[in-house]
Amino acid sequence: MKNILIPTDFSENAWNALEYGLEYFNKTPCTFYLLHVNPIPPYSGAGTAVRAAAENFKDVILKESRESLKTLKKKIEKRPLNAKHTFVTTAVYDYLTDAVKHEAEEKKIDMIIMGTKGASGLKKATIGSNTGDVMTKVKCPLLAVPENAQYSQPKEIAFPTDYETGYTPEVLERLKETLLLNKASLGVLYVSKKGMQLSSGQQRNKDFLSDYLQDVDHSFYTLTHVDLETAVQCFIQSRDIDMIAMVAKNLNFLQRILFRPMVEKISYHTDVPFLVLHE
Repeated sequence: MKNILIPTDFSENAWNALEYGLEYFNKTPCTFYLLHVNPIPPYSGAGTAVRAAAENFKDVILKESRESLKTLKKKIEKRPLNAKHTFVTTAVYDYLTDAVKHEAEEKKIDMIIMGTKGASGLKKATIGSNTGDVMTKVKCPLLAVPENAQYSQPKEIAFPTDYETGYTPEVLERLKETLLLNKASLGVLYVSKKGMQLSSGQQRNKDFLSDYLQDVDHSFYTLTHVDLETAVQCFIQSRDIDMIAMVAKNLNFLQRILFRPMVEKISYHTDVPFLVLHE
């Protein structure tokens, strides 16, 4: 039985992520925890009367959130029944990242699924700040589902890497589990800086990765003389990649691919899900 946490703000974007998650785990027994977080406003230093009014406001919005979650659950129940899935709803008044972290630890969550909004202009963030915060601060596998993503069972999963960061067996087991769940192959992508050779440390990390993946279908690819974001875009388009997996520990590399594709032709952040793995 898998425990899956899906934060929702009741938007179309969040519904798309939820539908993706239901299809992704279609054949897997799961408890889906649907979480709505009402954010705490900045502290104003107000007096007792104002704080009391704020408590009343909190009660009102939590009641509204619970009603909205009931409506969401009814919407889910209109889908074809899946006897392997059960749903639990929770409404809280908290900071989003803190709430997600608490739920992930308390419910022993196996994966978080969140929707993301793609860039609408050259200077827009490609991953929303909420999803980005959870992705980098909560140590739980997170599947970020872009607003335009439509579910199809992943046939090949891309794994961009610079080989600078070592991989733990824990992370690689989660990666292998994802491959086996989807009967997918793994395309390991390295983008070389002007054709430079791997350092001894990079080669060790590549060899360890190769040894660990020997019982799953995988291939290694190297692209040269192109910037990282464009390389990832070309790789995804040329191989019809359905999902991108990355390790959160390599934060600088993660940020370059997920948070800073500022060129208009970079579109993978709008339609390809990202699986971010933690140690």
